[in-house]
Amino acid sequence: MLKYEIISKDAQETKKLAAKIMRHLRPGDVVLLTGDLGAGKTTFVGGALEGLGYKDHVISPTFNILKCYFEVKPNVFHIDAYRLEDQNIDIGLDEYIEGNGVTFIEWPKFIEPLIPAKHLEISLKRVSDNEREIEISDPTESFQSIFNAIEEK
Repeated sequence: MLKYEIISKDAQETKKLAAKIMRHLRPGDVVLLTGDLGAGKTTFVGGALEGLGYKDHVISPTFNILKCYFEVKPNVFHIDAYRLEDQNIDIGLDEYIEGNGVTFIEWPKFIEPLIPAKHLEISLKRVSDNEREIEISDPTESFQSIFNAIEEK
């Protein structure tokens, strides 16, 4: 398993890291985002989208469950599975997860059967009001280029 830990000093630094990672993601890639409420999961997705030139504000799709960004390439699918705890998850999310975009999934534990074996895991933990401890792990060692890129200063 590949693993990397970093302390982000603020939201802007978190977004820069996300944009750097996004440059190495391809259609079909899945990124799992874990962390408590307010840890920075949606901020991370916003940074990834900014890295693709997206200019609008990104909000969590907590109530929609899914937000699609077709105006960027590759397409980005942002899933927030928080409201799916103890629910029927057969609602078509697998079509996006297995689809032709990069999929970011917040609260992946609630849709675990839909998670492919090949995925990148990003855990965000609140250290202070601004700082976040970010752990990036790759259980299948499929994203080596990302680890190479984030280790370069």
